[in-house]
Amino acid sequence: MPSFTVFRGSNDGRVLKSITTKPDVLEGDSVLISVTASGVCGTDLHYRKRDMVLGHEGVGIVVDLGPGVKYLKKGDRVGWGYETDSCGHCLECLDNAEIYCKERSIYGGSRTVDQGSFASHAIWREAFLHPIPETLSDEHAAPLQCGGATVYTALQGVKPTDTVGIMGVGGLGHLAIQFAAKMGCRVVVLSGSDRKQEEAAGLGAHKFLVSKDLDSQVRGDSWLINRLLVTTSVQPEWEKVMPLMAPRSCIYPLSASTGNLSLPYMGLLLHGVRVQGALVASRGVHRQMLQFAAFHNVKPIIEKFPMNEKGITEAMDRLESGQIHFRAVLVPM
Repeated sequence: MPSFTVFRGSNDGRVLKSITTKPDVLEGDSVLISVTASGVCGTDLHYRKRDMVLGHEGVGIVVDLGPGVKYLKKGDRVGWGYETDSCGHCLECLDNAEIYCKERSIYGGSRTVDQGSFASHAIWREAFLHPIPETLSDEHAAPLQCGGATVYTALQGVKPTDTVGIMGVGGLGHLAIQFAAKMGCRVVVLSGSDRKQEEAAGLGAHKFLVSKDLDSQVRGDSWLINRLLVTTSVQPEWEKVMPLMAPRSCIYPLSASTGNLSLPYMGLLLHGVRVQGALVASRGVHRQMLQFAAFHNVKPIIEKFPMNEKGITEAMDRLESGQIHFRAVLVPM
């Protein structure tokens, strides 16, 4: 019975080292992966006080294959994200939307006892593993498996003539700015302060608006937003944001947050503004995202921590207190 190290949450929030034991022989299209990097996502904080293996932004090297594996070989670099299985037969699965399959396996909802990316190894189905392009390092590829996939999904269908608004310059927002800019869109950033204005411009933003000053900044402004990606967990003053939205535009709330989303009713009605939910990427969009990121040099800005109890605890503590500069990545040391 092969065993490998995993790191779990606990009732008191401590990160605990544990051992997972698996059968000697892999079955079906299962793939054993040696984990070389894992992103630390805001969603991981929600499960820190649960007795489960943490992490869902994994990258690693294939070390063993089940008899049903057809395309991967030992030594390949692969990644995985929020979803790791689905039924494969329902309409959602057949329509490239398996993330909404009723029998899906997603982080925090299934395989929680022994599987995660905060680990030395992991075993997943070949069908839900994604080849990592050569020009992406393991450390830079890891945050793309969820953070990158999430914002890229919300940008599907945008046109180079569109103006894309990014609310928040953080772990998701700094990736959204890069993707939207490389897609040829005009990029408007909305932030709580001007502290990150210069950095946002360096990532590709064309215009920077401070949320508290929107009343004075948008007067006479012709840069109406066709698609707004909300990457902050704290809701803005929507009464000030709605005048920025173009007719028939769309708002994508992307951060996981409790409570209700409250928007001005008449602003939606009079201008045909839509609100669209989105939950990371389908497998097809995920792979397109990796190829796009590799070709256009879209990379997360990262801070690295060792993949051990101390390193994971420090990374999660700093993420929870807002001290991580965009993305934390765990690496074996």
